[in-house]
Order: sequence, then C-alpha cells, then structure tokens
Amino acid sequence: MVYCPRPMHDAPSLSSDTPRLAALIVAAGQGLRAGGDIPKQFADYQGKPLLRHSAEAFEAWDAAPAIFVVIGEGQAALAEAALAELNDIFFVTGGTERSDSVRLGLLAIAARGGADRVFIHDAARPQLSVDVLDRLNVALDQNPGAVPVLPVVDSIARGADGVIEQAVERAHLWRIQTPQAFHFDAVLAAHLAWPSDQAATDDSQIARAHGLAVALVEGDEALAKITFAEDFAVPHAPVPPSAPSMMVRTGIGYDVHRLASGEELWLGGIRIEHDKGLAGHSDADVALHAITDALLGALALGDIGEHFPPSDPQWRGADSAQFLAHAASLVKAKGGTIANIDLTIICEEPKIGPHKASIQQRIANILQLRPDQIGVKATTTERLGFTGRGEGIAAQAAASIMVAG
Repeated sequence: MVYCPRPMHDAPSLSSDTPRLAALIVAAGQGLRAGGDIPKQFADYQGKPLLRHSAEAFEAWDAAPAIFVVIGEGQAALAEAALAELNDIFFVTGGTERSDSVRLGLLAIAARGGADRVFIHDAARPQLSVDVLDRLNVALDQNPGAVPVLPVVDSIARGADGVIEQAVERAHLWRIQTPQAFHFDAVLAAHLAWPSDQAATDDSQIARAHGLAVALVEGDEALAKITFAEDFAVPHAPVPPSAPSMMVRTGIGYDVHRLASGEELWLGGIRIEHDKGLAGHSDADVALHAITDALLGALALGDIGEHFPPSDPQWRGADSAQFLAHAASLVKAKGGTIANIDLTIICEEPKIGPHKASIQQRIANILQLRPDQIGVKATTTERLGFTGRGEGIAAQAAASIMVAG
C-alpha cells in the first residue's frame, strides 16, 4: 500500500530531472530495545521525533530527492504527526523484515515513475549530513553502489567460552553506516532476486550478492545508530579527555536589496507572494545573505561577496540556500558547531509575522539545526528611510558558533 498524507497530485514527480534521486527512509520497526510507549522512530530526540531528523536532512539537501518513508502497519498517525508540515512525503507500509520493507519501498518508487539513484537510510541514524550525501552521490558516478564507512580502531579478536581464540587483522575492516546509495534499477533487481527466507545484514549485502560493486566512502561518527533508551539521553559522542577546549565565536551580518517589479520575493529561503521582489545577482534573499555573512564573520573568513562574487555569472539567480549551506560546511570543516542564529528582517511590507514559522523551519533545515536554535524577528523603521519608503528590505543577523580554541 502506498499513500500520502496530502492529495496524490501534490506528490513529487520522479520523471523530469536527471539524475532523478529518491530517498527511502526505513522506519517500520517496533524499536523494542529503546523502551518507551511508542516505537523509537517516533520518540522525541533533541526536541523532535527521531524520524524527522532524517527527513529534514534529505529535504534540505540541494539535490532535492523525492522522499519515501517506510512505516509499519498501524503507524500512519504517528508518522504523519512526526513529519507534519514537511513537503511531499510518501508513506509506504513495510513488511516483517527490514529487507521486506526496503523491497516494498523500492517497488513504491518504481510505481511512481522510478528513479536513477536511491539513498536507503535508517531512521535510527538521525545525524545525517549533506557532506555524506554528497560523497555518496559522487561515488555513484563511477559505481553502481556506495556506502559510508568508518575504520575499525579497536583491536578485534574471535573468542569462545570467555577466552580469546584468534586475533583479527583490522586493516581492512570497516563499520558500515547508512544511507546506502545505489543505481535504482540495479538495487531493485537485487532485492527482487534476494531469497525471501534469507536474512540480510544490510542492502550492500543484497547488492553484492547480485554482482554489484559497492564503493566505500568516508562516513561520519555523528551517524551513530540510536538503539537503546540511554542513546536518547546522549545526543553527542562523549568528548575524550584529550579533546581541545571549545570557544564561542560570534559573527554579525547585514544585507540590503532593493525592491523591484517583476522579481520574485525570497526571504529566509521561502517564496512570499508580493507585488515586488528583491533585485540582485542571486535570488537576493537578504535574510539568508545576512546569516551567511554572520557565519563567515564568526570564522573570520571574509564575506559572501568573496566566496560568491556577483561578477561570476554562475551565481546569477542562484538559490541563496547554497550560500548558507556553504558557510555551515566551513564551520563543520573547522570542527565547529552552530549554537544559534538570531535574524531580524527590516521592512514595511510584506508583513513577516505570518511567515516567521516557515522561515524558521527552512533555515533550520538548511543548517541542520533545531528550529529553537533559530530566532526570527521582524521590525519596521516607522516609515523612515529606504525601508520605510518601501524601496528595499534589510536584514541583520548574529551567529554564535563553537569551535576548538
């Protein structure tokens, strides 16, 4: 059974873009080891349902895959509540085993027109980064499959009856994570050929059994799997005693663009209906530009114009979300994290109040933060100055980050 919480004509088409990407989030388990009154994928983790973290990560990715979520029988209400207000989510009822659920999810994608590439992800791994997705996508240019992995750093041994029998060479051992990415037609054929009475450890095993080469790409320690109740209480990996101390750094950003007829109005990553839009070389989103500059300032890495010169034609009409995502990736590259963003939009029209929640959620999605880490305010200048005369819109932002001192 395939259904959507919205009318089917609102669902994404998988037949236009090349390559066509689909995300398949597996969330059909009962999560018994995590305890609680509801399956763990719907339980609260860092302020929102565990499942929502993965869905938001895929939604924020520039590659914009269509998102399919496999859930268990009778979990529709929980799933719809967990993903409320997210756009174009398909729900698919899964099977008894994980491999059954994945197969049913792949068949649902095929029924909606198929895809060129599919990213199969476990909902129990909430800290999904754009960097991992990008690495997998690049690997698929040369390989039918790819998985994120981490090296095994501990000594490994086989043992029985409480004693070590044999040491195991760890040089070629890897810890496999999700999402696992594949050419869609190839992995669908592999799942259809897999014996129904045989258990599978993961999708890469099924793919390799069908003769598919699966590439290894760098994983992410943050992609740890939430399994037990105590995992919900430990949102981040413990910091080793030798880890460097962290310091708070703050940046401030400010941007202005003029209002002009015939332009679309983009503010905070969302399109707002208005009789005028902001004019600029990109989409002129002053809110995202101000936040980008604030993050760059906190890193002492210049301003948005140095990273995305307006003289470069490739940025003409560009989505400013990619500028903000770039700034966030620079924070991560420094080993840092974004603590919070405080944004103020300054204009007379349009009224920002009705759009604040959507702007807050969109910025949180781009930065892979919780909405309560994003402050969004709006003010006027009491009809004074260029914003008061309706000639333009301004935005200012402050960003606090944590980086190694």
